[in-house]
Parts: sequence; structure tokens; C-alpha cells
Amino acid sequence: MDELEFWELVDASRTAAEGDPEEQADLLVERLLRLDPESVLDFARHFESRYNRAYTWDLWGAAWVLLDGASDDAFDFFRCWLIGQGRETFEGAVHDPDALADLLDEFDEEIDGDGEELGYAADEAYEQLTGTVAPDLGIEPAPSEPEGTPVDFENEGALAERYPRLWGRFKE
Repeated sequence: MDELEFWELVDASRTAAEGDPEEQADLLVERLLRLDPESVLDFARHFESRYNRAYTWDLWGAAWVLLDGASDDAFDFFRCWLIGQGRETFEGAVHDPDALADLLDEFDEEIDGDGEELGYAADEAYEQLTGTVAPDLGIEPAPSEPEGTPVDFENEGALAERYPRLWGRFKE
């Protein structure tokens, strides 16, 4: 599975789920079950590498603003959700987290921002296809700390300055 096929699966499941991350995860599992186990592992590698790439302080700060706070787990689930939003939104946010203010049509913190189930879709499909747990993916593990300069999440002035568009759209 190449990168284009990965994003096509993500986009098709998001569109069919009408933006509901839990429904998207279910649909993604259904679509992955139509593939062979090695393709499912390829999908998992694409997902995991993007998940690791999004482990940055800048993106965590943006999640903090959008979610009105983001614990370690909440940021993990946010990164899964962000991948589920598709290539344009994901790449735009990784490049410039404040751009999420322009990339997101709407953001409902009751539904959006939590894609925990998306993170398990490939594992679930692989296990259903093979009856075994997915093997190690053989990719670089995530760094132990987020990349970049730490963000003071408790300092609203610093957050407003660092993420002016997000702050203006979602906090004011």
C-alpha cells in the first residue's frame, strides 16, 4: 500500500462517516478487512509514522486550545483524529498548527478531536483477518518527548500569542 492508497482509505471512511470519528473507525476496519494482511500492516505503518510525526509541542499546544486542555492521552487521541481528517488537514497542521483555524470547517469538542478508535483500526482488522496480534511494524518508535520547544499550556497569554488564529476563532 502506498501513501496515496492510505489517504484514499482515510478519506473514504471519513466521508462515509460524515465526520463521526467512531463511525469512521468502524468503516475503516470494514475497508481494511477487504485487504490482505500485509496491506493492513502497510496501512498501520503509514498511520503510525504520521502519528509519531505529529508528536510535537506546537501541535500539542494547538490541541490544548481546541480541546480546552489536553492530557497525554487526549493528545494521543487528538493525533489519531488529526490523521483521520485527511492529508491536507494533517499536513497543514503538522507544518503550521495554528493553520487548523483555517483548515477546520467546524470543531465540536464533544465529537471532534478524539480519534482513539482510529488508532486501533489496523490492529483490529489484522487480528480479524489472521487470528493473531499484529507484529512489530519495524518503524522508528516515537521520541520519548515531543519535538520542538515546550509550550506553557497554563499561560493563556502565551497560547493566544503562539496560536493567534486558533485563539481568535475558538477561544474569543
